[in-house]
Amino acid sequence: MRGEKHFDHSVRVGDVEFKSPVLLASGTAGHSDELEPYFPLSKIGAIVVKSMSSFEWAGNRAPRLRPTNGGMLNAVGLQGLGVAHWIEHDLPRLKKVKATIVASIWGFSIDDYRSAASLLSEVSTDLAAIEINLSCPNIGSSSKAANTSHGIFAHDENLSAEIVRVCSVAKVPLWAKLSPNTDRVVDVAAAVSDAGCQAVTLINTALGLAIDVEKGLPALGNGGGGLSGSGIHPIAVRTIFDVRTRLPRLPIIGVGGIANGEDAIEMMMAGASCIQVGTATFADPRAAVRIDREMRQWARKHGVNNWSEVVNAAHKGGLASKQR
Repeated sequence: MRGEKHFDHSVRVGDVEFKSPVLLASGTAGHSDELEPYFPLSKIGAIVVKSMSSFEWAGNRAPRLRPTNGGMLNAVGLQGLGVAHWIEHDLPRLKKVKATIVASIWGFSIDDYRSAASLLSEVSTDLAAIEINLSCPNIGSSSKAANTSHGIFAHDENLSAEIVRVCSVAKVPLWAKLSPNTDRVVDVAAAVSDAGCQAVTLINTALGLAIDVEKGLPALGNGGGGLSGSGIHPIAVRTIFDVRTRLPRLPIIGVGGIANGEDAIEMMMAGASCIQVGTATFADPRAAVRIDREMRQWARKHGVNNWSEVVNAAHKGGLASKQR
């Protein structure tokens, strides 16, 4: 067995190199250093902060969360104080703890995305990348959302590509976070890649609904919500595998129901260059560093020296073929 001292834990996603393949997912780790009391944020690959718009947004009415047998439904609705507030109040805290930072942005329109990216261009040197959230399913019930002509942006190749193009004003690597709620995900991935994205993040939450059987009404204030947690893991693995099959050169960040190191390894074998940990942090705020440790242990056990030996293994004859 090869020694762990030779193991290279770093990964590359487009122009960005991360010290670890484990990132914190947007929406589950807060806007800033909220998880720093549990572990040093500098020890993982990066934190993807909660999605921000160019304006303050109150989000959806309560209740916003509902546990399920396989995870949870959420309809928070992208609540936040906006990019300018984040730059002034939250970014300095992340810089102080030496976290690697990926900003996440959203909007109701192409101009909203352009405005958010333009604001972030002022702090481009502090960011590793921007993740463009094209796929949140939880903003459709507001009056402003209802007046727009789209559903989920990531269900439309042309709209998604145009948003990516206007976000280039940020002058940092761009990722597009895509939706599992469409059979066009591969086509959308190709479109955003052609428009300038260096990677795609797969996946966002899956559409779901829970009924309160005492009231006979939807359990969430927004009606439906987005399902996350272990229940969507096989959907995420399948989506990653399909995109990798059709687009072999496009870097993928895998997210969806990762609870342990083997879940993360499975996503990398399907085609992800790195992974994000999300819902697992609610039950275990230290989940990211635990999963990072479990991945290292797995690599040592299997004699793996570099994650490139694992990424895409399911497309290249399995892990054994890499070790011959």
